Amino acid sequence: MDPVIFKETLIKVLSQIQTDSGLECPPLTGAIKPVENLPKFDSKVWPVATTILATEINAEIPNDVNIFVDEATKLPRTIDETAAFVCLLVKKQSEQEAAAA
Repeated sequence: MDPVIFKETLIKVLSQIQTDSGLECPPLTGAIKPVENLPKFDSKVWPVATTILATEINAEIPNDVNIFVDEATKLPRTIDETAAFVCLLVKKQSEQEAAAA
């Protein structure tokens, strides 16, 4: 569970979504906030991006979790923050599965 791998995979997924949608995709770095910086990246696209990311990293991300916005502050996350959040989420799930086994 390496945030760097999650970040690289997330950047790949976001780039692909923008390309497939025929939309502009600025150079993606860890400081980019997809919600603010990617054209038409909204609540209809977030779940798609989350599902593709979950598939790519072979992890389960619940449908009710918006990985792109901090639930407490309601502020958009950067790609770095999103990768770190997903890393923690996957780690917690692994710990819960191990405890249940």
